[in-house]
Amino acid sequence: MKQKGFTLIEMLIVLMIISILILITIPNVTKHNSVINNKGCEALVKMVQAQAKAYEMEKGTIPTIQELIDQKYIKSNKCPNGNTLQIDSSGEVSENDA
Repeated sequence: MKQKGFTLIEMLIVLMIISILILITIPNVTKHNSVINNKGCEALVKMVQAQAKAYEMEKGTIPTIQELIDQKYIKSNKCPNGNTLQIDSSGEVSENDA
C-alpha cells in the first residue's frame, strides 16, 4: 500500500518560498501606507482651509482649529499620519509635526 502525499523536504521548500514572498511584500506595503497617509493629510489641509474660509465668510473672523471643531465645520484636527493641523493669524492652515 503506497500512500501519496508531500515529503518533509517538499513542505520545507514551499514554506521557504512563502516566507521569501512575505519578506518582499511587507516593506512595500508599509512604504505605500506612509505615502497614502501623507496624501490624506495634504487633502485634509485643503479641506480644513476651505472650511476656515467658509467660517471666515460667515462669522467675519479667522477661526481657530478648536472653533472649527466646536461649530461642526470639521470633526478632527488629526491627520492620518498622526500630525495635527494649525491655523496661523492670516488664516492659513498648515500641518504641525507631532
